[in-house]
Amino acid sequence: MTKVKRFLFSFIIMNIAVMGVAFAQKTAKPEFNFFTDVLGKKGLAAAVGLIFFLYAYKNSIKFFNWIEDQTYGTRDYVLTKCELIHFEIEPIKVTYILVFLYFGFSIIIFAIMSAFGKFGTGAVMAGMCSLAMWKVPRPFMDFLVNKRIKAYNGQMVDALQLLSNGLRAGLSLPQSLGMVVDELPVPVSQEFNTILQQTKIGVPLEEAFDNLVKRVPTQDNDMFVSSVNILKETGGNLSEVFDTIAGVIRERVRLAQKIETYVAQGFFQGLVIFMMPFAMGAMFTISDPDSMAPLFNTVIGNIILLVALILDLLGGYVILKITDIKV
Repeated sequence: MTKVKRFLFSFIIMNIAVMGVAFAQKTAKPEFNFFTDVLGKKGLAAAVGLIFFLYAYKNSIKFFNWIEDQTYGTRDYVLTKCELIHFEIEPIKVTYILVFLYFGFSIIIFAIMSAFGKFGTGAVMAGMCSLAMWKVPRPFMDFLVNKRIKAYNGQMVDALQLLSNGLRAGLSLPQSLGMVVDELPVPVSQEFNTILQQTKIGVPLEEAFDNLVKRVPTQDNDMFVSSVNILKETGGNLSEVFDTIAGVIRERVRLAQKIETYVAQGFFQGLVIFMMPFAMGAMFTISDPDSMAPLFNTVIGNIILLVALILDLLGGYVILKITDIKV
């Protein structure tokens, strides 16, 4: 962050504050005011502008760091997650997608509402959509990564059984890994294939397995990799260890599925409660549009809709956290 950028940013904030003071003075009633009588209108505007300038200059680094995190930081985050799920995409395309996500949907919503003459409602909905879309990319990429990890965990038992059978048949560990790559679907085949590709370019097998834990950070994976690395140094029967780990993972998966079955009922109930205000609003709008018109055609109605939507989203977030049980 250069001093020039900080100065320009602070100067812009100062001008906005001064214009706001000037506008307030034009619209205010001609009553006695201690500050304007002592400092004068120009002096008061200069004092307010100086305060905003100093505050903006002091916090400009945080502001620009926040902007960088929300733009380039989000793009780098998306690219990193795409690499973890083995999805290749050009950085410029990610930039285009993010720009459309941040502003494209809000512009479309505003255009549609403006076509029906609802400029105020369209502006409110467009602003809400734009703010919401700024928070979408990272949770969405986390969802894709977690979905892949869940699929990987479901295939770990079969992968360990194949590794155990291959070792019993006299194959080496890399050859057994190759058998898993050929026989099982993604994502476990992709992850094990990455281990083989890293060993081909000179990466030690132990380091390649450690990289697997970094890409798929689960307890089962950590147990599997730790057992491989320890037994390669101390010696032992890998096939028996893989059978034991497969049994542990099988019981853990069975328990997790049982818990998910119980949690699904609570999640569905929370989803019904979350969607109920939207369903009731749609039903009232269709059956009696005149009674619902003030909510969409007046400023107070738009504010009420905004507050209701925020509270509903907050309740949905709380329900989601309650039903999200870590196993």
